[in-house]
Amino acid sequence: MKTAMITHPDCLGHITPEGHPERAARLEHVLHALDGADVAYISAPLARDVDLTRGHPQSHIADIRGWEPVEGHHQIDADTWMSNGTVAAALRAAGAAIKAVDLVLDGEAPNAFAAVRPPGHHAERHTAMGFCFFGNAALAAKHALDVHGLSRVAIVDFDVHHGNGTQDLLWDEARALVITSQQMPLWPGTGNPSETGAHGNVLNLPLDPGTGGAEMRALYKAKVFPRLRSFRPELLILSAGFDAHADDPLANLNWQTEDFSWLTAELCALAHELCEGRVVSTLEGGYDLNALSESARAHVDELIKAAR
Repeated sequence: MKTAMITHPDCLGHITPEGHPERAARLEHVLHALDGADVAYISAPLARDVDLTRGHPQSHIADIRGWEPVEGHHQIDADTWMSNGTVAAALRAAGAAIKAVDLVLDGEAPNAFAAVRPPGHHAERHTAMGFCFFGNAALAAKHALDVHGLSRVAIVDFDVHHGNGTQDLLWDEARALVITSQQMPLWPGTGNPSETGAHGNVLNLPLDPGTGGAEMRALYKAKVFPRLRSFRPELLILSAGFDAHADDPLANLNWQTEDFSWLTAELCALAHELCEGRVVSTLEGGYDLNALSESARAHVDELIKAAR
């Protein structure tokens, strides 16, 4: 079986204003970089309301649908914009993460990568923010727990910005372990180590500006891998943001492409040790197009190796 790659053209139909960092070109570059990869291409379905309400109230879903403009843009906050086509893109992005869970847990793929946009890890229960509308990774975790009946799911978020939305959606979920590493100080300003979840199920690992790959590797070896071994997840979900790369314009960490390769390989090895290799990854940030596409290809190459 091959690594599943879930995507859909609708994810290119979310159009942000000119100069916005979260633009369709991000996904275009990722898909171009992955052209020819040894993966099974899967069409991303639209997430249903029953999928979304595992994390968001119906009022939030209605707001997102109601705010979509017929033409031009609707601005939610300083960073988050909608166009005609945003709702379909956001539903495909959430649906891709959920479909990835189905494929992996039903034994149809050993692991999966959702090549989608908009990202999701900043979307809180009631609030679209930070380019995000629905909590893709958190919704995937809830689907694994509530629909597939798993007892323990872990999310590792290595995006440079804190996954405040994932933390919010899973704060009260004792069956989910949320581990995030993020630059601090940096938007959105959350992710302090004191934020530990209602059940001690959140581990935040702030990184100083300028932190490079060597420091990241040492931190993950000391903190993340032991915590995962202790929790023993039945599924590992990755919020795969590539904006910790040294070339990214929105942050100040100094990771290189080989650091994303190393981290992916180590997490896949842990998944083989703990949960039969079951890994679901969904694209989050990354705003330098070359660094993003190169790092995403390195990430998927490691998923492919782990699937063999």
